[in-house]
Amino acid sequence: MHYVIHCLDHAGAVQKRLDNYEAHKAYLASARMKAVISGPLLADDEETMIGSCFIVEAASLAEVEAFNRADPFFMADLWATISIRPFNKRVDNRS
Repeated sequence: MHYVIHCLDHAGAVQKRLDNYEAHKAYLASARMKAVISGPLLADDEETMIGSCFIVEAASLAEVEAFNRADPFFMADLWATISIRPFNKRVDNRS
C-alpha cells in the first residue's frame, strides 16, 4: 500500500529545518522503508521550505507512523502538523 505523509513546519522554522537537514537526508538514505518520492513543500514564493511530503510504500499504517517518528525532523519538533493517509495510486503517466 502507498501512504502519503504531509507535514507542515512550525512558522519561521527554516533555520531549524536547515540545522537538521543532513541528519534527515542520512535517515532517508539508510531507512529500510524507501520513499517512492519525497521533498520539501514550498511557500507561494516557490523557494521557502515550509514542510515535507513523502509517498512511501509500506505494509501498514503503523509501519509508516514509526518511520515518521524516527525522522530527525520529527525529533527536532520541526513539524507543526503531520497527516498520514493511505493512497491509492491510479495514474502514473510519466512513461
